[in-house]
Amino acid sequence: FELTGYDRVMAYKFHEDDHGEVISQITKPGLEPYLGLHYPATDIPQAARFLFMKNKVRMICDCNAKPVKVYQDEKLTFDLTLCGSTLRAPHSCHSQYMDNMSSIASLVMAVVINEGVDEEEGMEPAQQEQQQPKRKRLWGLVVCHNTTPRFVPFPLRYACEFLMQVFAIHVNKEFELENQIQEKNILRTQTLLCDMLLRDVPLGIVTQNPNIMDLVKCDGAALLYNDKIWRL
Repeated sequence: FELTGYDRVMAYKFHEDDHGEVISQITKPGLEPYLGLHYPATDIPQAARFLFMKNKVRMICDCNAKPVKVYQDEKLTFDLTLCGSTLRAPHSCHSQYMDNMSSIASLVMAVVINEGVDEEEGMEPAQQEQQQPKRKRLWGLVVCHNTTPRFVPFPLRYACEFLMQVFAIHVNKEFELENQIQEKNILRTQTLLCDMLLRDVPLGIVTQNPNIMDLVKCDGAALLYNDKIWRL
């Protein structure tokens, strides 16, 4: 907020079903708050998310500015694309979207994390080389809006991109810790359920706590035992 000088800065997180939520924000006095609001996945389509994976920072200085046409040599056998350019004009739909939010300029920074838990510690160099490359995922966006035209010079945009990389590292660490806790809980549940089976009380996996539904993600479970069915 203080670094970029924009009127509003929001942290926008994507959920598992691809819809987005504003989980944090800071604004200048008098602006409408968006904290806690949820937006459908269609607000940021997959094509736009793909571009954010390629270009981590997207700046629009003035969404009302008249775009300048780009002419290409007629001899070129392919169409020129500006998907890798920071200077490309916003789509008319996006301009309308910004207008609905009383925003003229924006700076959007992608938060890209690695999928999976980091397991390289303690591994031999040869094993690390055989590891499959980690898949990148767009965790969310940091969105800056301004009610008047605003230009951010490249050094400052580069500094913002670096901050997003640091933030992504922290998010990765949180996911790793969460996965470790989840694995410990699963192992504990497995041990308790196996103990029930070893004591010849199979009904315990559906009647006791924890039960079989605590081991896997499901909406229901059933046990068929001695020609009888127990449902959860």
